[in-house]
Amino acid sequence: MLDTLDSHILHALHIAPRAPFRLVGEVVGASEQTVARRYRAMRRTGTVRVVGLVDPAVQGLVASVVRISLRPDRIDACAEALTRLPEVSFAHISFGGSEIVCSMATPHEGRMPEVLRQLARTPGVLEVDTRMTLHSYSPPGAAWGRLGPSLPEEAVTSLHRHHPRTTPQGPPVEPDEEDAALLAALAEDGRASQATLADRTGWTTGRVARRLEALERSGTLFYDVDLALEKLGYPFSAALWLETTPALLHETGSALAALPRVLFACATAGAQNLMAIVMCTDTADFYDWLSRRLATVPGITAYTISVRLRTLKKAASLVYQGRLVAPPR
Repeated sequence: MLDTLDSHILHALHIAPRAPFRLVGEVVGASEQTVARRYRAMRRTGTVRVVGLVDPAVQGLVASVVRISLRPDRIDACAEALTRLPEVSFAHISFGGSEIVCSMATPHEGRMPEVLRQLARTPGVLEVDTRMTLHSYSPPGAAWGRLGPSLPEEAVTSLHRHHPRTTPQGPPVEPDEEDAALLAALAEDGRASQATLADRTGWTTGRVARRLEALERSGTLFYDVDLALEKLGYPFSAALWLETTPALLHETGSALAALPRVLFACATAGAQNLMAIVMCTDTADFYDWLSRRLATVPGITAYTISVRLRTLKKAASLVYQGRLVAPPR
């Protein structure tokens, strides 16, 4: 479990992933040196990774949720191969050891994605169920109050004022070949300083600053915060697949996303038209959430549950023995 200061630091980074330690220190009530030391310790122990990512829409890709049914004796081999695919994120093995649930960036121009062809041909794979994400009601980790002690409202306001997130203007643009080193460095450490990025790219710090601003402003580059939820005191999580009527889709999805314990909720194509990720402390906590919290959401006509057995991958981090690690390159 993290203490209040660590939780406040992580909350600040969710709001402003590249905010300088000086500003984070001001809003959490600690020195710049203390904040830097605490953050580096959490990063070293695999609790958190801030990463810079390219919007899949740049390559004409859309997010899809994929359920892969397979023989239990093939689960480890398939999991290892799957998590190394750059198209795959947020992957876990479900309880029972015969299913992997993951998020995947796939094309939608009328042909079957090659990565799905490969999965369908993989020995031991029995079925691949792909559901396009139609609408996200909340980004992962949007409400930090569901994870740990939160910053006071005035601190949140100060972060927004002094380090506002860039509002994307227009459709994302494809990065240049010269951007490869910059984007690789940010995928490894989204908080890398401009001096570090200049060293990795061979550019001047001025050129780095200008290119970062251009990529962020176009919406091409965004930042995510990967967390090892087990280290925050939430070892139990599950994916829920829910059904509602089209007339209540937005109302039901929005109410679902607003519930405590919900990290992510979206509308999907497929037999069930809503999907959510829920984190809890244990099975009793999850049962309480189902019977007391989910029961308050209007319009749910049916649901199924896929309990996580083992996390494989976050947005851009592999999970090894409960620690977040950078994927091999």
